Amino acid sequence: MRTRAVAVIIAVAAFLCAPSDALAVAVPAVPAPDSGPGRFGVRLVDAPVARRNDPRARIYVVDHLKPGMAIKRRIEVSNKSASPLRIDLYAASALVKDSRFLFGPARTPNELTRWIRVKPGSVNLAARTKSMVDVALTVPRTAQFGERYAVVWAESQALPDARHNVGSIHRVGVRVYLDVGPGGDPLADFVIQKMMGARDEQGRPSVTAVVHSLGRRAMDVTSGQLTLTGGPGGVSAGPFRIPPGTTFAGYQTGTITIPLESRLPDGPWKARLELRSGLALRSATATVMLSMPKQPTSYKLWYLTGAAAGLVLIALVTTVLLLLRRRRRNRKAPDTPETRRSPGPDTREQVARR
Repeated sequence: MRTRAVAVIIAVAAFLCAPSDALAVAVPAVPAPDSGPGRFGVRLVDAPVARRNDPRARIYVVDHLKPGMAIKRRIEVSNKSASPLRIDLYAASALVKDSRFLFGPARTPNELTRWIRVKPGSVNLAARTKSMVDVALTVPRTAQFGERYAVVWAESQALPDARHNVGSIHRVGVRVYLDVGPGGDPLADFVIQKMMGARDEQGRPSVTAVVHSLGRRAMDVTSGQLTLTGGPGGVSAGPFRIPPGTTFAGYQTGTITIPLESRLPDGPWKARLELRSGLALRSATATVMLSMPKQPTSYKLWYLTGAAAGLVLIALVTTVLLLLRRRRRNRKAPDTPETRRSPGPDTREQVARR
């Protein structure tokens, strides 16, 4: 009897590289056929009037609330397939770590998800239809100050059956960034501290920028580009787009590495980097050096090992030479009264008797 294989495929659309003027349209990370659970999406319909100029507020739920306050948002769920779909809706945990916005596994809760109510919890959509979902968020009066993260997920799954041995689960969602505290929205700004050029052992060049978040709110680097000028022979290169998916927590320092074309020549270049996060657009210029590493790690290890072996050998040779020299001196010592063996007590007595 053939064993039924069950594979769970999570297709997560995280909105990492949506353009600043786009709505929150989620696309599965894995291409899906025209029918099945993978052909659906979500988008955020409402955004605060005070944030109408903030690109992040058009695709994510981004807000600052005092304890005891509540907000409501609407999310549109659309079935893009040619078959009816059942889509479940719920909030699950997220966090910002290592310059990334990370999703909790499955339906893992956190403090913020307990404040969120999604109604309805599921929708049955006919082919090519849409439905509105209400998201209510209420901050308890006893809530501590600080920023919290979550995701409102839309999930569709197809379980294995008599005709299909493989099941699948697809999720797309809208991020939630909620800051709790008094007063107005806290500062969300950043600075590019420095840039460094490098090549790896395969000769692939890159430029790494060190970025520091100036406020307590998380910041997503939504767009940016790097331009190189003044290279060898006066050549220029770029612009190079930054890789998507970089998020810094409040007051965090992290790095963004931009890969470059392998054919770029060695030498100093003048680099200009522009980064955008929300309403903040920052730029920096620096001279970076693109060159091969002076000594690959393997050669360094070989060099250190050889140097250590040489030192040990020198120490052994020195010890042997010192021992031979001492032995030679002992053999050439003169036969003087001081070096002769003094007679023992019995010998002295015999001499006296004589």
